[in-house]
Amino acid sequence: MTWLGVTMILLMILLTNQFARVLGDVAKGKLPKDAAFDVIGLSAAQYLTVLVPIGLFLAVMLALGRLYRDSELPAMMACRVGPSGIYRPLLWLLVPLSLGVAWLSMEGTPRAVTTIERISAEARREADLNSIEPGRFTIFGPDRAVVYGERITPDGFMEGVFMERRLDEGSIEVVIAKRGEQVESEDPNTRMLVLYDGRRYEGVPGTPQFRVIEFAEHGIPYRLPSMRAIDLKPRAMRFRDLFESSDLEHVAERQWRMSVPISTVLLALLAVPLARSRPREGRYGRIAVGLLVFIIYLNLLSAAKAWVEEGAVPAMPGMWWVHGVIALLILVLLSLQNGWHRRLLS
Repeated sequence: MTWLGVTMILLMILLTNQFARVLGDVAKGKLPKDAAFDVIGLSAAQYLTVLVPIGLFLAVMLALGRLYRDSELPAMMACRVGPSGIYRPLLWLLVPLSLGVAWLSMEGTPRAVTTIERISAEARREADLNSIEPGRFTIFGPDRAVVYGERITPDGFMEGVFMERRLDEGSIEVVIAKRGEQVESEDPNTRMLVLYDGRRYEGVPGTPQFRVIEFAEHGIPYRLPSMRAIDLKPRAMRFRDLFESSDLEHVAERQWRMSVPISTVLLALLAVPLARSRPREGRYGRIAVGLLVFIIYLNLLSAAKAWVEEGAVPAMPGMWWVHGVIALLILVLLSLQNGWHRRLLS
């Protein structure tokens, strides 16, 4: 129950920020309205890969902290209940959560990232004049034309239009018009931006080679973004493809995904010795220390991933040395708290 409460609270905080960003994208026309909740749900799957380990870590520390505060764990230890008696019931929660977060890290999150990219690409393809904010310069279409409109009428017309785009051989085209609208063309991959009552300037900046054309109606075609190929970043690639690649970025991403379930197990094991406190010390007494250890662990993993990507650290040991340090820390703490080191020395 503690793990569920901690995880849900952290997830709601992150989703609240994501919800505000998604609503902003919907208002700007970057996302379709009916895809807002899909994007939020897919973002939740990405967040859980980080929240499940930290949620379990904090939950174990909070639960054991209460038992130490109420002198229940010291009483159990007096009855010869050792670390194995604490870890055994913990495994009932740790094993399924580790398997679940392993699937999320290796398969679920890449699928979510790919789906979000596809939704964004579809939104860019279906973008129209409503995606242009009145009074602001906006980069419009795959040709990256700069478009400005004073206002957008309810019937879809843009008034007070300014447009600038680059042409071949360093020339530019600048168009000023009173009104403009978007019109479908016979080609499904092309649309027309039709401007009315304006003037077009075309030429090479810094030279007198300019042509000025006044028009009553002027159609400018622009290509829609292609949906055939989405450039998949390493974090959106399938784990099988990463496993078969020797590219440094792919190796680092593969080790990062495998590190998520490993860190879930190590953090849960580490929480047991870190939560140990004196009776009546308080269940929150060691939380600050636990958070500091988690931040250091996460930063070391992030740094190790960057080093592998840059080739500063070879693929072996890669990121595995960070887990080795945490595993050694767990053994040292358990040894000091349970007197194992004295038995070895004697």
